Amino acid sequence: MSKNLLNNISNPTDLRKLNSEQLPQLAKELREFIIDIVATKEGHLGASLGVVELTIALHYLFDTPNDLLVWDVGHQAYGHKILTGRKEVFHTNRQFGGIAGFPLRTESEFDAFGVGHSSTSISAVLGMAIASRLNGNLNKHHIAVIGDASIASGMAFEALNHAGVSKANILIILNDNAIGIDPAVGAVKEYLTKVKNDRKLAAQNNIIKALNFDYSGPIDGHDLPKLLSELKRLQSIKGPKFLHIITTKGKGLQKAEEDQVTYHAPGKFDKISGERIKKESNLYTKYQDVFGKTIVELAEKNDKIVGITPAMLTGSSLKFLMKKFPERTFDVGIAEQHAVTLAAGMATQGLVPFCAIYSTFLQRAYDQVIHDVALQNLPVIFCIDRAGLVGNDGATHHGVFDLAYLRCIPNLIICAPRNEIELRNILFTAQKGLQHPIAIRYPRGYGSIKDWQQPFNTVEIGKGVCLREGKSVAILSLGSITNSANEAIQKSIKKDEFAHYDLRFVKPLDQQLLHKIFKKHSTILTLEDGVISGGFGTSILEFAAKHQYKNKIKLLGIPDHFIEHGSPERLQLKYGLDVNSLLNTFEFYL
Repeated sequence: MSKNLLNNISNPTDLRKLNSEQLPQLAKELREFIIDIVATKEGHLGASLGVVELTIALHYLFDTPNDLLVWDVGHQAYGHKILTGRKEVFHTNRQFGGIAGFPLRTESEFDAFGVGHSSTSISAVLGMAIASRLNGNLNKHHIAVIGDASIASGMAFEALNHAGVSKANILIILNDNAIGIDPAVGAVKEYLTKVKNDRKLAAQNNIIKALNFDYSGPIDGHDLPKLLSELKRLQSIKGPKFLHIITTKGKGLQKAEEDQVTYHAPGKFDKISGERIKKESNLYTKYQDVFGKTIVELAEKNDKIVGITPAMLTGSSLKFLMKKFPERTFDVGIAEQHAVTLAAGMATQGLVPFCAIYSTFLQRAYDQVIHDVALQNLPVIFCIDRAGLVGNDGATHHGVFDLAYLRCIPNLIICAPRNEIELRNILFTAQKGLQHPIAIRYPRGYGSIKDWQQPFNTVEIGKGVCLREGKSVAILSLGSITNSANEAIQKSIKKDEFAHYDLRFVKPLDQQLLHKIFKKHSTILTLEDGVISGGFGTSILEFAAKHQYKNKIKLLGIPDHFIEHGSPERLQLKYGLDVNSLLNTFEFYL
């Protein structure tokens, strides 16, 4: 059998020239290629290793890109990218200026749909299939690959419900490995486990069949001959089809198979042993862990506190509460809408729900925030993780919209603590009987204070603070970017000219403080790590207009377009939010 098959494959046309007997060798080479690159460049590992055989089989049998293939989420699409013209640039994956970590329509014609958040694939391919039928193209195939954690989401079930009566020519492939980022949870996961262990259940009492799908499986997703045989059979069947395959996340790297949570995105590791390369120890604590450990402290004294997360138990550090109080911690799976309304229901009965959710995932539950929480003025505590620029996952994951999309909602308090101590104090304050819902946003990654576990102090809601008095320009900042502003001021030889205020709350605004600032300073600069359009700075403009102030006001923040992938430091530099750029901007307005 010839070696180095992958070297001669630039696209699926090259792949289809191979004999089917050569495909297992190609699978081995593709795994090695992914491991070799991700070991040094970092990225998502386990999911793509688990679907190597499936990736090869799909591009081997189907006429991609004419047949449309959608990978749910996109963590599993590295092999797809390598086989569709991006092998030579795969080493730039997720790096500034390089290829994206997820399928992206503008990057390749083989990326039929842009993905980053889960559970969208079935809706997308159903839309494509309906369009094909209306356009008279009845022979085109439409394929969605979705994981067992993603398919439990409400959106996926909505799509399945529609697809089952659509007669659309779609193939849904369930990549069942019993894990998303954390282990999958819920009744659907338990049902799939039973199906895997009971062929009779799979053949007869099957919820997918009940939705009018032609169901087949479960089959071994690493058995290429079986995969090819079943996919070839399904090609000839019209209407909605469902193939259930069993895979192992991290397949081919022992460490990744043994620790599937860590090796979802392990950082740098030794490509032979799989051992992770230890990072230089950090003297500071991640904001996520500050939140996670603080909520345990609070829950020890307040038995009404509960924690809720939509499948981000580890990422949000709610794992600490789960370990200490498992009966008061709820991982509801990839179900953001349910998580928010579940919290609302708990709040009606006197519980104190902390809903820990990433900024971009809260977008998926916007109606629930408005209708089920804010409209009823229920004191749900939203702990909005990954706020601001988060890095290499790119446009789908930058948490830059939350200030703007939340600010217009009545009854909702919005706070952005500048450091770990402030975060602890607002968490403490929020569980002391607030009469309104509150959103507390904080960034991904490490803080800047070593000794952050200080005694709690109550925060006065809606009150900002003066960090330094100054003669000329007033800088109004919000959130952790306040620290960058402070550092920039300290570097200036004209530092005495700058006053600096941390508003802390974008809603309610500290009107008393703002009147004082506007009367004292002719020039006002606002600074935020969210979008300028509709955000914190806009709220200051609205205040000035309402009270007929004529001060010069300049808004600094994220511009009005989607931000690409890259390290937060590189992106801050590009958009003028790093310390040196801020220094130059501040001094320009003197």
